[in-house]
Amino acid sequence: MKQPRKTGARYRRAGHPRPEIACRWILVLLALVLLLPGCSSPPEQVVFRGATMGTTYSVQLVDPPQTVEPAALQDRVDDVLADINASMSTYDPGSELSRFNASSSTDWYGVSAELAGVVAAAQGVSEASGGAFDITVGPLVNLWGFGPGEGSGVPPSPEQVSAAKLRTGYGKLDVRLSPPALRKSEPDLYVDLSAIAKGYGVDRVAALLDAAGIENYLVEIGGELRARGLNFRRKPWRIAVERPDPAGRTVQQVVALSDAAMATSGDYRNFFESGGTRYSHTIDPATGRPVTHDLASVTVVGADAMHADALATALLVMGPDRGLQFARASGLAALFISRTGTGFETHVTPAWHGASASAGD
Repeated sequence: MKQPRKTGARYRRAGHPRPEIACRWILVLLALVLLLPGCSSPPEQVVFRGATMGTTYSVQLVDPPQTVEPAALQDRVDDVLADINASMSTYDPGSELSRFNASSSTDWYGVSAELAGVVAAAQGVSEASGGAFDITVGPLVNLWGFGPGEGSGVPPSPEQVSAAKLRTGYGKLDVRLSPPALRKSEPDLYVDLSAIAKGYGVDRVAALLDAAGIENYLVEIGGELRARGLNFRRKPWRIAVERPDPAGRTVQQVVALSDAAMATSGDYRNFFESGGTRYSHTIDPATGRPVTHDLASVTVVGADAMHADALATALLVMGPDRGLQFARASGLAALFISRTGTGFETHVTPAWHGASASAGD
């Protein structure tokens, strides 16, 4: 996770009039209240944005408590995200995770409870998915040019892939929570949390907002998000699922989300082409190569963004058939979008209809 320099982006409050029209607006509002005693004042909306984990984040609040000061709240959000980056970034050589990766020791290596907890969650998804999700796949990600270094745009040789695979395997990584520590049986094992850390960051920010007494919010980091309550129209939050088309940004489906998290994994933004072949950044740990099936993106709705983030990646690696079968058997709420000869087709699990619905106007 790359940590850019903090931007100057600050909060924006919506729903308040400009001073020059304040008096007129108040008179109109009073007239409406007298004529329509059942009406309520428009909700207040607060929006702030920033940079984190090599991408951006946004936070939207509706009717926050008057005790919440937006600028101070954004500072607290930035601090939380900076702490996560300092623990889990593979772009920062001084991060806690980078120091573990650099160690060749096969003994227990003490880490923070936060890092151990995220690794434990990742290992659980790896076990459940039969290794389709694997946080030790980093050497292969780097070999194919999708890691912290500069990619060459040229596929590695089969011999290079085989050698990198020897350094991977979630079974070569152990985690314990008390006292928190990690242990690798392969000295060169390399852990990459980029497919779960953004979701974890969303959950941490959501917990901060919950503690502040905020009942209506939407938190988003790099496309992974979590919603609570209602939006400024007093309806569930409207979330667009992007059509996986690298030629442009269009909406495939709009869903309504409240008191739930959502994450999407796709192969259509980060890729390179060589010799007429397209190579996606999504690496199948079993083959050591980018996935080659027709599944372009998977969206998962769940109780928390961390697990939704990891599961979306696992399902994308599995592909349209095995992934859909696994999602149905596991009771996951998932939307699959696959390429066809004429465009795209979608498939959903039964749980998808209960967890999300087409948003109305």
